[in-house]
Amino acid sequence: MPMREAETVWNGTLEEGRGVVTLTSSGLASYDVSFPTRARDVAGGVTSPEELMAAAHTSCFAMQFSALLGAAGGTDIHLEIGAKVHLGPDSAGGFEIGRIELSVGGHAAGVDDTQFRDIADAAKDGCPVSKALAGTTIDLTFR
Repeated sequence: MPMREAETVWNGTLEEGRGVVTLTSSGLASYDVSFPTRARDVAGGVTSPEELMAAAHTSCFAMQFSALLGAAGGTDIHLEIGAKVHLGPDSAGGFEIGRIELSVGGHAAGVDDTQFRDIADAAKDGCPVSKALAGTTIDLTFR
């Protein structure tokens, strides 16, 4: 099975330092990261582990969901998946990702609303990124 890689080069202290995350497997892009922007509500053109995790989770979930919808006879599948990864203080010290909210919109011909929601729930549990994040509460909402 394939393995994917990313790399971060960091210079400086946590509070004053900056880093660059590079998607090395695809070679598609490099992104600036810093802790001060990570801890703010406004990203200001700098990404964070939480944003990258949200991107990974939405794409993985969409793939798993479309596979399950297809297996259930769904056609003309259109999905819009969002993720909000919540970073907050950890009672044991430091920070934690306490919750992930997945939002789901879309349709599949041949699948009614109840089936769509049941299949979305199964996709949430079966997505490899969800499995990797099993220690984190993952909420699923529909738009």
